[in-house]
Amino acid sequence: MASHRKSRPAGTRVAGIRTPALATAALTSVALLSQSADATPSADGAPSLEEVEKKVDALYRQAESATEKYNAAKERTGKQRKRVDTLLDDVARRTQKLNEAREELGSFAAAQYRTGASAPDTATFLLADSPQDYFDQTQLMSRLTTRQKGAVDDYVTEQSATMKKRREAAQGLQTLTETQSDLHTAKATVQRKLSDARAVLSRLTAEEKARLAAIEKEKRGKAAEEAAELAKRQAAEKAAQRQPDTSASSSSAPSSGAYSTKAQKTLAFARAQIGKPYVWGATGPDSYDCSGLTQAAWKAAGVSLPRTTYDQVNAGTTVSLAAAQPGDLVFFYDDVTHVGIYIGDGMMIHAPKPGAYVREESLYYDGESAIHSVVRPA
Repeated sequence: MASHRKSRPAGTRVAGIRTPALATAALTSVALLSQSADATPSADGAPSLEEVEKKVDALYRQAESATEKYNAAKERTGKQRKRVDTLLDDVARRTQKLNEAREELGSFAAAQYRTGASAPDTATFLLADSPQDYFDQTQLMSRLTTRQKGAVDDYVTEQSATMKKRREAAQGLQTLTETQSDLHTAKATVQRKLSDARAVLSRLTAEEKARLAAIEKEKRGKAAEEAAELAKRQAAEKAAQRQPDTSASSSSAPSSGAYSTKAQKTLAFARAQIGKPYVWGATGPDSYDCSGLTQAAWKAAGVSLPRTTYDQVNAGTTVSLAAAQPGDLVFFYDDVTHVGIYIGDGMMIHAPKPGAYVREESLYYDGESAIHSVVRPA
């Protein structure tokens, strides 16, 4: 996708986003673990801190992937439920009209019976296996009055339309059932992965958590340094762009200004959410998951984004990391399962993981190789 993406040597990247708050200490980067006995299994065969970190990190990444699948299934389920409800309402209306048409034909049959005039005609129609069976009896049709023929035509038309809508509704219900199954599967996967991660973390000793917390602090310092380097590169690129043709840059100013205005509203909203908890599947206002936060923030600026990271990554123009501007969406990992809002100087606002809170953080919190792409949504 974007030109800034780096190749990823096989086997060197630990998939996952750091989980802050309660679980932060146990979820630090393997690359930052010191060359110590912690990197190798203990004499009693217990897993090393490195192995624990890998396992927990993988579980949280799998939970986040399942969360985006859950979000997608939930959105599909909502749309399909609305469609099915519409179809069922239409079927009910058409069935009522069909019953009214049948009653009208029945009144004709009753009148004919009372007068003794052409009694079999309408009755034969009502008792036929299908309207077509009746119409095949052309000699009977010829005896009907114009009004009776009109009533028969209305009945046949309504019956055909009603049967079609019933088939559509049945198909819609089947699709809805399948999507609800996907929804329940994704939900169960998220819950299972989070439960497994908590179980692993619960087995860490206080000393182990303290050692990993120190490493996490060191990792954050390195990420901040990388963010500062990015800020320098971006400043240099902006300076270079201002040098050549000023007329060309002035012609693009209105569009840049319009984006800047929307981005400011987006960032103002995002900053107001800092400190609110990450909750998977949440879209606010009291809690968010990563794509729920970015969707809500850009909505505050009047821009409608899709629900999931999979769709948001295609909802705008891809730009290079060096050209990133405040308000741009930054996506992470090859499976595009995390997103944050760029605020400048190599920093972003995002909803990290369960157990964490919306916060500002370096784009490099999980290393440069974790960055997938940058998208400008408006």
